[in-house]
Amino acid sequence: MKSRNSQVTRKTKETDIDLTLVVDGDGVFTGQTGIGFFDHMLTLMCFYGGFDLSLKVCGDLETGSHHTVEDIGLSLGQAFREALGDKKGIERYSQCLLPMDEVLARCVLDISGRPTYVQRASFLRTEIGGLALEDVDEFFKSLCNTAGWTLHTEILYGNNDHHKVESLFKGVGRCIKESVAISSEKMMSTKGVL
Repeated sequence: MKSRNSQVTRKTKETDIDLTLVVDGDGVFTGQTGIGFFDHMLTLMCFYGGFDLSLKVCGDLETGSHHTVEDIGLSLGQAFREALGDKKGIERYSQCLLPMDEVLARCVLDISGRPTYVQRASFLRTEIGGLALEDVDEFFKSLCNTAGWTLHTEILYGNNDHHKVESLFKGVGRCIKESVAISSEKMMSTKGVL
């Protein structure tokens, strides 16, 4: 099987990002975003997603987490799109119900070529560990826009915001692992293209 790897560089007036993705990796995140809680979430997503992600990031964190989180999402989506190529043989669809203590999250992914993100989650706090919680939505939306994925996430119930965000990142990681798995020789589309 051809190795599914990608390197992306994104440089704007707001961020400078060098990203390396290994789809069939060991589930390891290396690097620092400058946003402690976001680093924790990326670590979890990589672990449960079984992919390796290496980041070098310099962002305008003095303005908040938004630009850095959004641009990492855009870069990671581009990296997945490039690494998966024509997507022939991938499982394509996946879903996950993921408990995190009192929280239950549902994540559903289609590596479809059609970018859509829907999040149904509400938070009591505005930020955790430097990550504005509104940027959780921004990260997944940016990832889907450049990857060409359809992703739905929902917090079904629970109270603790840390647990809510953690359940989303773990659940999306599990969905990525299942969706990118090679399961056949054929294209998983009646159109013949994803």
